[in-house]
Amino acid sequence: MGSAIVWLVNTVIGLAILFIFVRAIIGWLVQFDIINTRNQVVYQVLTMLERVTDPVLRPIQRVVPPLGGIDFSPIIAWLALTVIRILFNVYLAPPLYMLG
Repeated sequence: MGSAIVWLVNTVIGLAILFIFVRAIIGWLVQFDIINTRNQVVYQVLTMLERVTDPVLRPIQRVVPPLGGIDFSPIIAWLALTVIRILFNVYLAPPLYMLG
């Protein structure tokens, strides 16, 4: 049971990091006009990624606004989620593994 919880937490954090990374890449591609949001698939993927990642990125964007047109919130979110994952695996995972 404990190992399943550890796996679930690590997977959710990993997916959040992946979604933030993909949103940043697609945002850059749209900004540099490599892909266009008038394309229905691009629009739907970007909208889904925004809905999934906005709860994590918006609070950071309120504190750290874009500087020179560059949004640093994905980098800060990635670092924060990585620290959370490390702290979870160091301090909370071992007791959970002992549960069985």
